Amino acid sequence: MDLEGLLITLIIGAVAGWLAGLLMKGSGFGLVANIVIGIVGAFVGGYVLGMLGVSLGGGIIAAIINATIGAVILLFVIGVIKKATK
Repeated sequence: MDLEGLLITLIIGAVAGWLAGLLMKGSGFGLVANIVIGIVGAFVGGYVLGMLGVSLGGGIIAAIINATIGAVILLFVIGVIKKATK
């Protein structure tokens, strides 16, 4: 991956993590953690949407939507695990 691809990935991850934090009512964890959640969310979203047979197409907007869906799922699972351990 070249520098441009890395920067795009980080930006998409940051936006997706931030959006997921907003959608999950303050479940964000800060900039660096939101980037990580967004990037991991992209993999989760790609897997889940692929299993459902849903294709969002290509482009940055589709990548942000895909990563946001995955990040919301990831934040939901993290929230359930945190509640279960209390």
